[in-house]
Amino acid sequence: MQEIIDIPWALIAPVLGIQLILMIIALIDLLKIHATNGPKWLWLVLILVSGLLGSIVYFIVGRKQA
Repeated sequence: MQEIIDIPWALIAPVLGIQLILMIIALIDLLKIHATNGPKWLWLVLILVSGLLGSIVYFIVGRKQA
């Protein structure tokens, strides 16, 4: 018999919310910025595929400093 796993949504929901907000901010910033360290399409894929980690890496490494 299969057991039903009780998912602790009270712990998971805030993390998912923060991930979604950070991803949206990173995507908006990527669209507005003119120059990045590397091709923009690569940063777009990284942000969309790797979620929270991709967004953080974009803000640390991907943005070209003026």
